[in-house]
Amino acid sequence: VQLVESGGGLVQPGGSLRLSCAASGFTFRSYRMCWYRQAPGKERELVAGISSAGGIPDYADSVKGRFTISRDNAKNTVSLQMNSLKPEDTAVYYCHRPTGNNWGQGTQVTVSS
Repeated sequence: VQLVESGGGLVQPGGSLRLSCAASGFTFRSYRMCWYRQAPGKERELVAGISSAGGIPDYADSVKGRFTISRDNAKNTVSLQMNSLKPEDTAVYYCHRPTGNNWGQGTQVTVSS
């Protein structure tokens, strides 16, 4: 199983970023996928999750209305569109497959002026 994130970077408050996770080594369309984040000195927290068929996603209260999770089962990718970014969104963002507890290496998102 391999999960590879991309798309992180430095963005000003109010800006947008799109993270992507390329999955391989398993039947991607059969599994729920999630995005987590971990800020310095804080525990890793669930940001968003999406079912295998891409049904109604779930979000942390702190990102509702600003972030959108989506998946493309034909391309084995899961994405996180992040809008209206705030300094408190600064963290390393991880792609996660709950079944098997598989993690990507993470991608840094920094929101700062």
